[in-house]
Amino acid sequence: MKQDVVDARISPAGHLAVLSKTEVNKLLDTSQGGLYRLLHNCSLAVLNCGNYMDDGKELLERYKSFEIRVLQEERGIKLEVKGAPATAFVDGHMIKGIKEHLFAVLRDIIYVSDEINDNPKFDLQSSDGVTNSVFHILRNANILKAGKLPQLVVCWGGHSISREEYDYSKVVGYQMGLRGLDICTGCGPGAMKGPMKGATIGHAKQRIGTGHYIGITEPGIIAAEAPNPIVNDLVIMPDIEKRLEAFVRAGHGIVVFPGGVGTAEEILYLLGILLHPDNKDIPFPLIFTGPAGSEEYYKQINRFIGDTLGLAAQQRYKIIIDDPARVARDMKEGMQRVREFRQQREDAYYFNWALQISPEFQQPFNPTHKNMAALQLHKDQESHHLAANLRRVFSGIVSGNVKDDGIRAIEQHGHFEIKGDAEIMGPVDELLSAFVKQQRMKLPGKTYKPCYRIVK
Repeated sequence: MKQDVVDARISPAGHLAVLSKTEVNKLLDTSQGGLYRLLHNCSLAVLNCGNYMDDGKELLERYKSFEIRVLQEERGIKLEVKGAPATAFVDGHMIKGIKEHLFAVLRDIIYVSDEINDNPKFDLQSSDGVTNSVFHILRNANILKAGKLPQLVVCWGGHSISREEYDYSKVVGYQMGLRGLDICTGCGPGAMKGPMKGATIGHAKQRIGTGHYIGITEPGIIAAEAPNPIVNDLVIMPDIEKRLEAFVRAGHGIVVFPGGVGTAEEILYLLGILLHPDNKDIPFPLIFTGPAGSEEYYKQINRFIGDTLGLAAQQRYKIIIDDPARVARDMKEGMQRVREFRQQREDAYYFNWALQISPEFQQPFNPTHKNMAALQLHKDQESHHLAANLRRVFSGIVSGNVKDDGIRAIEQHGHFEIKGDAEIMGPVDELLSAFVKQQRMKLPGKTYKPCYRIVK
């Protein structure tokens, strides 16, 4: 099918106005190890905003003619795009929010390449080094606000939820906006857009003109979760592990809406951190919520967590069904506990330095067929270690479902094989089967083809 496309030249809008010749050459390097492919794929995803598509491979194939170039001029730089999705433009001019996101992509790619990777100041093999890199990327993007009290709620959930669930997420966002809370999400559609959309109305009614709507993504997932237009601060983290750490370091509490494997990965990541003995006394409000029709979904999630990680994990969250105002009130109260705790310790409000995050949650997991088959899925280990391995199961399935590299690996080598003890694999199989049945793996209307096989 022929796509409507546009060619254009764009000047910077609030981001990165000048680049060195070395940086420009890096971005124009089309070799396998160059930055061009990263810039190309992330930029195309940003420009595809509003054209709901959860398949990175499909997006690249649909816009095969798309090109992007950095032009070095005397007064600064410009971006030249060819074959860009026409929906990013109005009457021949690029939408301002999309333009800002495009230059945010450029800013973060350049910063990570120049200042983080291969920089001896950042030991990315150590836990402190990874955390330090996350801090610097967020600070460079101007996300960390030193003068603000704890008020940033991270919202997780699926990008292909039902209309009822989406509308509910908007009402929760509205109630949080009325209480002056800001929103941070994975920046895509569905449960990532709904709370932001609701919060904008709540902020407007309270005459809050400084509402913060942060979107945090990473190159592998951005095509499936293109930044929605409400996001006013976009950050591209280098990988999923640093993206998840950015959420829990910058956020002051988390609300989880219904979702699929990506949401399960996020839940397991956070619970694995909160189950670490060093974190048992750190307040971190965590609420699972959805409309009345989602009650069975949360019973299933709660049962899965109890069967695999036990009662201690279940005690770290609340489940609130069909009560948006209560979600907002409880989150606001939780923020006060966070504030008091950090005051007592003289900790920063803008970055959660106190959380202990083990290297197994920080080192990038490459979901190859070999690595997926080798995961340690048994109960003969501490619960936070099991959570880390379970998180990798769902991370691999996300890759096989929607990431370009993962989809191609499945096409070439067949299903991932996921092996483990029956007492772990039984609940995993049950949860994944429910996700397939409820169409939580892909956008509704598509027949889901599993990228995995459970081996008990």
